Amino acid sequence: MLTVPRPVTAPAPAPRQVPAFTTAEYAPRSADYCVCVFVINENGKLQNQLAAMRGPCAGTADVVVADGGSTDGSTAHDGLRALGVNTLLTKTGPGKLGAQMRMAFAWALDRGYRGVVSMDGNGKDGPDAIPRFIDQLRAGYDHVQGSRFIRGGVSEHLPFSRRVGVRFLHAPLISLASRYRYTDTTNGFRGYSRRFLEDPRVAVFRDVFPGYELHYYLAIRAARLGFRVGEIPVARRYPAHGPTPTKISPVRGNLRVLKCLFAACLGWYNP
Repeated sequence: MLTVPRPVTAPAPAPRQVPAFTTAEYAPRSADYCVCVFVINENGKLQNQLAAMRGPCAGTADVVVADGGSTDGSTAHDGLRALGVNTLLTKTGPGKLGAQMRMAFAWALDRGYRGVVSMDGNGKDGPDAIPRFIDQLRAGYDHVQGSRFIRGGVSEHLPFSRRVGVRFLHAPLISLASRYRYTDTTNGFRGYSRRFLEDPRVAVFRDVFPGYELHYYLAIRAARLGFRVGEIPVARRYPAHGPTPTKISPVRGNLRVLKCLFAACLGWYNP
């Protein structure tokens, strides 16, 4: 008896899990790359940073503010327009940083960008590194980690406990899990290629990433899947006086970070 093989149908891609958000586009897309600035209630710091970003981003990348739901007036439309912001995304659904990242990545892919540079909006990161991230993405890198600890990097006023945690716990564990030697794995100043963010083996758009998990997972997954990974020098400056600018509480926040770190290193977030 002749058996006619049945056609094999590829499984449909999993639907994106992205929090609800609103979009205010002040200008059309004008570049192949965008810089997504993640903020929540960074009044003053955000404005100074956006002003400093205008030169490095001119003709190179669109500036996108990814807001977690600020209530301090820092993301008022007129102010952002005046500072050259291309688009404001405002998360209205649940989740924290990981949800903001998924929101921004989904929007950037839908708008046709070839890659995304991510950075915090609290003024700690040196915007002069943005063109170097874009250059690396253009050269074919898929996950570009900014590091203040490699040659050419700058770290100012980093609290001693954080330096110890990054250099002797966080970076070694992620390096071990990824099989790639990272030096600054808590630094959110990074670049991601489109092909990396779209890859179904990465599966970025899942609700298992509400907070810091996504940062750690992406660093590990990129190297383990054979994507082109690299580090570039960046500057990160903490204020010389006053409280440390962070959204991580001293006890519960740090415990949550450690839980996310161990889970990512053990592969719990792998699809």
